[in-house]
Amino acid sequence: MPAHTLTPSIVLDRVSFAWPDGTAALSDVSGSFGAGRTGLVGRNGSGKSTLLRLIAGELTPSAGHVTTTADVSYLPQRLTLDVTRPVADLLGVGDTLRALRAIESGDADPRHFDAVGNDWDVEARAHAALAEAGLRPDMLDRSVGQLSGGEAVLTAIAGIRLRGAPIALLDEPTNNLDRDARARLSEMVRGWRGALVVVSHDTALLELVDDTAELYADELSVFGGPYSEWRAWLDAEQGAARQAETAAAAALRREKRERIEAETTLSRRAAMGRKAQLEKRVPKIIAGGRKMAAQVSAGKLRGEKADREASARAALDAAERRVRDDDSIRIDLPDPGVPAGRRIATLGDGERSWTVQGRERVALIGPNGAGKTTLLERLVGVSGRNSGETDAYGAETASPVDANPLFRSSVRAELHTDRVGYLPQRVGGLEDAGLDDAASVLENIAAAAPHVPTVELRNRLARFLIRGAAVERPVATLSGGERFRVALARLLLADPTPQLLVFDEPTNNLDLDTVGQFVDALAAYRGAVLVVSHDDAFLERIGVDLVLELDHDGTLTERTLAER
Repeated sequence: MPAHTLTPSIVLDRVSFAWPDGTAALSDVSGSFGAGRTGLVGRNGSGKSTLLRLIAGELTPSAGHVTTTADVSYLPQRLTLDVTRPVADLLGVGDTLRALRAIESGDADPRHFDAVGNDWDVEARAHAALAEAGLRPDMLDRSVGQLSGGEAVLTAIAGIRLRGAPIALLDEPTNNLDRDARARLSEMVRGWRGALVVVSHDTALLELVDDTAELYADELSVFGGPYSEWRAWLDAEQGAARQAETAAAAALRREKRERIEAETTLSRRAAMGRKAQLEKRVPKIIAGGRKMAAQVSAGKLRGEKADREASARAALDAAERRVRDDDSIRIDLPDPGVPAGRRIATLGDGERSWTVQGRERVALIGPNGAGKTTLLERLVGVSGRNSGETDAYGAETASPVDANPLFRSSVRAELHTDRVGYLPQRVGGLEDAGLDDAASVLENIAAAAPHVPTVELRNRLARFLIRGAAVERPVATLSGGERFRVALARLLLADPTPQLLVFDEPTNNLDLDTVGQFVDALAAYRGAVLVVSHDDAFLERIGVDLVLELDHDGTLTERTLAER
């Protein structure tokens, strides 16, 4: 798997890291990142974010060394920003800009000139960076609190580019970005100068990189090519590995069989020799010589057979190590009883309406802040919480229903069934997902299906890759991917089975394997699905039948994914 870039910008030498409670996050990781653009992938919990923080210097390795060839700029997965902070500071040019303006106003303090240095065109370059983020020049003098979450993320990334950071690290930058913001980010990545390592589950973004790195079981491997090429290579390699495992297992069985057959033959020969000696058919001295020769020959044969069997077992062990244990969800769900013509829900904007019926898959798309989350909550009857969109920091913005009278009066959302399962955008908010933080996985599932025997619930959870002692663990101790599978299992295994499943940005913060498992689960579900998502690749995989776009004025428009 040769990488395209030959000169490494980041080198990891047997790096390990453990949290203060002793939990190991990374163990003996070695590898390097080149001087171009690299997409870093791996399962949730594999340590990708921890690795970026180690490279950025936010964390110190417990063992080993991280070496970088230049300064590093880092964008964390969740920005924590002071909303009163100037946008110029978010761009990283606030001090320089303030010094320049002080000089322009007549202040000749030498400190201002030192702060500006040779960067006299900083304001023009800042305006260009804002334009790259989709912002007007006058936003430079405003506060971060006046930006949307997506605008703040893009501005922070534009700032990294503006400062010319030789090495940049971006952790899940597309989370909670709408389509327009994702398009702007893609343009930034296409024209990126310097080394870039981006952790993402966004396959469209991962197609723009030069190399694809994977962190798997504390091993960092780098492939020279974008995600699709790496995925094709990995699938082919795993296919060859499974064939090698099958061949090695067959070889081991053959060697075992031949060893047993040889032992049987030797036993028969020994018995015949003893019988001949008892019957005194050969002189004693000759019989003794034959016995000794036979023992030597038998020992040699046994050694050869044992060596061949040991070699075959070692080959099988090596072949088995090549084969990954990346299971996929395989479930057989009860039929929710949704005939093709059964009306499930109605969505409308005052001018037109659309009826969700049968086993339709419906996607609700639109820019951040248009009210998609509000529309879902209106549909499923969620109340008692601030029901705005979730921004890039995990905070909720003002609800369009409250802010926009037109939206409040025109948008229609009506259910025609009471069997509905709802998974909100922030599964990390366990109360929102219907999960009890302190209760075990099994207890949470049993609460949704009280009449299903415990043994059957365990069997069904196993099909969601939740097995053994894991079902007894409190939900609060689970990883993000595990928690998502529990929330999904609670919806799909509920008794009675929901006739409509409603999901709000379900692929945010999920690794690519978990997204694949989610797609598998939906393929087995025989009810209707309504999903809000900016992830076109995911929507294509689940096979949406209807795409509705919600605009800021409360207008619904029927679209196709190709139009987006």
